Amino acid sequence: MTASTPHVTLLNGPNLNLLGQRQPEVYGSQTLADVEMACATLATELGLGLSAYQSNWEGQIIDWIHAARGTSQGVIINPGALTHTSVAVLDALNTFEGPVIEVHISNIHKRESFRHHSYVSLRADGVIAGLGTEGYLLALRRMAGLLTG
Repeated sequence: MTASTPHVTLLNGPNLNLLGQRQPEVYGSQTLADVEMACATLATELGLGLSAYQSNWEGQIIDWIHAARGTSQGVIINPGALTHTSVAVLDALNTFEGPVIEVHISNIHKRESFRHHSYVSLRADGVIAGLGTEGYLLALRRMAGLLTG
């Protein structure tokens, strides 16, 4: 990678550290490490730098969004349950000037009604939901198009 290589920050919120263990009928059998490895491989193929993070703490995710302002040209985020509750994550994303893509492994619109609303979608340039962990790769491909295309 060169200094001119676009960089993407990939953020995963609460409980996504339990991918592959938690409700595999909803979230599949891949682990977060599997997802991050697949994303890192694809990012390299697409000519992107990638940093991946996961936290169960809202404030940590906000700090990483703030840090991305100085290091990344794009953010891909699966905020987990913070999707439906966090105005603070929305406010942090509103300070980021590059594209933001929101990812959900499950189809949040086929689940409980409280999951149908996303604060993050108010800032996201695109939303991918219900395509399993492949949604991360699709988001990365779209991000590459936005940043290099």
